[in-house]
Amino acid sequence: MLSALTRKYRETALITRIIIGLVVGIAIATAAPNLVPFVAICGDLFVKALKGVAPILVFVLVMNAMAQKKIQSGASMAPVIRLYVIGTFCASLVGVTASFLFPTTLQLQVADAKLSPPNGITEVLQKLILGVVDNPIHALANANYISILAWAILTGIVLRSASDTTRNVLQDLSNAVTKMVQFVIGFAPFGIMGLVASAIGESGLGALLTYGRLLAVLLGAFFTVALVMNPLIVFLALHKNPYPLVMATLRESGLYAFFTRSSAANIPVNLSLCQRLGLNRNAYTISIPLGATINMAGAAITISVLSLAAAHTLGIHVDMPTALLLSLIATVGACGASGVAGGSLLLIPVACASFGIDNDIAMQVVGVGFIIGVLQDSCETALNSSSDVLFTATAEFAKRAKEGTLRAEDMVPRERQ
Repeated sequence: MLSALTRKYRETALITRIIIGLVVGIAIATAAPNLVPFVAICGDLFVKALKGVAPILVFVLVMNAMAQKKIQSGASMAPVIRLYVIGTFCASLVGVTASFLFPTTLQLQVADAKLSPPNGITEVLQKLILGVVDNPIHALANANYISILAWAILTGIVLRSASDTTRNVLQDLSNAVTKMVQFVIGFAPFGIMGLVASAIGESGLGALLTYGRLLAVLLGAFFTVALVMNPLIVFLALHKNPYPLVMATLRESGLYAFFTRSSAANIPVNLSLCQRLGLNRNAYTISIPLGATINMAGAAITISVLSLAAAHTLGIHVDMPTALLLSLIATVGACGASGVAGGSLLLIPVACASFGIDNDIAMQVVGVGFIIGVLQDSCETALNSSSDVLFTATAEFAKRAKEGTLRAEDMVPRERQ
């Protein structure tokens, strides 16, 4: 009996299992709230497992790729990074435009939070650059992916002169870590069930009603970027229908990220999706963790919209040059946002400073951000993480399109084995 259930579970498509877990989580939160603390453990375990395996996964895969001498990092990363920057800047423009079209004011009466936002954009950049030379053990323990990438690349280059036996061991280690990640992802339905039950049971949706207009502007901007702006960027790069690829990344990457609310935790999921899209492993093992660090379209929207909401509340007139400056600040600030839940909110005081808004008021806006974070941060992370795969795939598919080898079926991920 048990073996039959296990076989049936494995034969069912993962997306179907996730939907079932989603429904069960909602049912538990609404019909049996007393069970929520017990079910929530599944969600916590799933997220912690993803966060735990992601740093070592990135380090091993990138180190192996460099050691095998199969990657020209300068040539292959440039198109992806270019798409990351363009996508983030366009997202900030969408956020600014939405705020002008639908100006929003806030009731800035939230309690002060014990947070430490950066003092300016220079501090954001300094922290990002200095993070490269972080202690490798500390970087692995704290998921500093910029530093992990740097040490993995350096170690891999040094190991290029190692014996074939050593490089075979690295390849076997890479395969082992990949299988371990696939094992963790297999428990996604239970994790999603726990995360959904916990979110609904603890926060509910009542707290969001007060900020309905602000949420509507944010979510509208998120969906505009996900369903209009990003597809347009992909179309201009490939000259093919972008929606099969766009919807696949939203469904199979964005869905996970929506519930984990962490770009870092979603790295294993994105690596698995890239593999099923048939992308170059030696390229996406670098571009995906890099994207989790610097590709933050959703964060750029959040920074832009909430900063302009503060300006509208205080009656500050924002002209077009200032709005453009805000878009640039939001783009650079988003690149330095932490890849964890609520990471973009601490960059709001930096953007508010461009309007001359006092830091105490800016921190109240940050507090509003945490109140609406039940939906805002989930949708933001879904956009951020799904865009990592979308632009990584677009960069490689654009090269294939120029060579005349890109097929429509290449833009749809293969079924999991």
